[in-house]
Amino acid sequence: MALGIKTYRPTVSGGTHMVTAGHYLATASGYRILEQGGNATDAGVAAGITMNVVLPQWTNFGGVAPIIVHDAQKQETVSISGLGRWPKAANITDYLAKFGGDLPPGIPRAITPAAADAWLTALKLYGTMTFEQVVTPAMELAENGFPVPSTLAAFFAKKAGDELTHETGSKIDWPSTDEIFYPGGKAFKTGEILVQKDLARSFKRLIEVEQKNASQGREAALQAARDFFYKGEIAEEMVKFQQDNGGLLTMQDLADFHVGVEAPAHGTYKGIDIYTCGPWCQGPVSIQALQILEGMDLKGMGHNSADYIHTVLEALSLAMSDREAYYGDPDFVDVPMAGLLSKSYAEERRALIDPRKAFGEMPEAGNPWRHQGMESPNGKPARPVPVGGGLQADTSYTAVVDRWGNAFSATPSDNIGYNPIVNGLGFIVSGRGAQSWLDPEHPSSMQPGKRPRLTPNPALAMKDGKVLMPFGTPGGDVQPQSMVQLFLNVVEFGMEVQEAIEAPRVSTWSFPNSFWPHAYNPGFIGVEGRIAPDVVDDLRKRGHNVDVWDDFTPRMGCLCAIHVDHEHGSRSGGADPRRDGYAMGR
Repeated sequence: MALGIKTYRPTVSGGTHMVTAGHYLATASGYRILEQGGNATDAGVAAGITMNVVLPQWTNFGGVAPIIVHDAQKQETVSISGLGRWPKAANITDYLAKFGGDLPPGIPRAITPAAADAWLTALKLYGTMTFEQVVTPAMELAENGFPVPSTLAAFFAKKAGDELTHETGSKIDWPSTDEIFYPGGKAFKTGEILVQKDLARSFKRLIEVEQKNASQGREAALQAARDFFYKGEIAEEMVKFQQDNGGLLTMQDLADFHVGVEAPAHGTYKGIDIYTCGPWCQGPVSIQALQILEGMDLKGMGHNSADYIHTVLEALSLAMSDREAYYGDPDFVDVPMAGLLSKSYAEERRALIDPRKAFGEMPEAGNPWRHQGMESPNGKPARPVPVGGGLQADTSYTAVVDRWGNAFSATPSDNIGYNPIVNGLGFIVSGRGAQSWLDPEHPSSMQPGKRPRLTPNPALAMKDGKVLMPFGTPGGDVQPQSMVQLFLNVVEFGMEVQEAIEAPRVSTWSFPNSFWPHAYNPGFIGVEGRIAPDVVDDLRKRGHNVDVWDDFTPRMGCLCAIHVDHEHGSRSGGADPRRDGYAMGR
């Protein structure tokens, strides 16, 4: 081990293929598909849909699923924007009048479900198998059940019976959800078997449509299954449930929806290419922060020294301030991506870091427009006002690298606390509207047909045109922060991937939170308890408001990654003991 950091799991290595995911049963599903001859996308979709079954507290088949795929044969790296859109009838004026400035949980936050389209689109374009083949492991777990782990039992216990709550603690009465997850008003306990018959039936209905259209070929059959979800009977059932409960979703909203397949955001760190999804999510924050840090002597500072932590957190704060000022759905907002991801802009932002003094509050956003040869069309971004609230976290992650050099990186999300389960379908309609603002001037404001700014953001590092490391994590706003630290642990400090994942982490929260009501805690940082006390004291002297958390806290996410050693032909998988992640390969 490069720095002698104590690890509780070995790095899992293999020479053929590797899968890692935020739940061990999802990892097993992906590995099963790889062993059956499937490629990275086949296995990644299988793992992702399995997480929709076994992690209902973090992901959902009707939720979101941003994806990055690298196809080695095509030499193509793409992003699939698994994120839904506001119904066309949704607008700020009506919401302000109806809800008095609030954005209530449940139906009012519903946007079009995107995960199903993302999985099926990835499978159609970059997979080799049928939907039936890749969904079978998940369907079996939904149909026959699986033992509830302690992490899920704790979630159920916290949100027991008819008091299922959202992040602000308001009481919610969702009988359709309680019927499945709180039968008889009781929460599932560790080891009890959770069965989801309605979700299994939804999978079977999609399989039946695929089978009926099999004579037209694999891609056409997959498209037919996808259309059954967005234009057929399943769509009708989603819309009826939403409208019966006061929702705005229409058949036209679903029929018009489709995920995007596009070039990912791209930057470099010391010759390594970094790919993330675009500014409709927070993905480019990782690129911005790494390019700011590229000009620093991080190794000379020493891993997790006060100098190192201060520098990393200040770089992240600068990137987060630009996220707040500029990131939004590029279909509606002119995001200066060329400037934000330029090396000259990174150099300009780097110069603002004072090695001995913290910013305190969120630093002012920069002017990336100048770095793409123009002046800002909107003037200086407004400063946020402090808002109370918690530090929400959700989501899960999976990565796959196969024997042919393909890679799959995905961060599915949305849980059963977001929106009620649709009667008879076993899944929710995405409640990701919680990541919009009711301020028309904000780049991520609610607008008809617009996407919220998403927290889930998979990443992929490549070197010389070959896959180096797909990586990601759940954790809300902590995601790019933990991902940057993982990347630096591997690239700067030479850690094996499991060591890099288990190493102590830190996070800043000095920016408006992505989740409603967008809590803003100026100067606040969290550090795991394994960070040395003298380092914590030093950080406080520099102006950081430090809160010491548990030694291994899921508040820092649940990183998963696969590191490819092209010199020796091996793949090394890592998964985070902070939650239920595991890696498997051969």
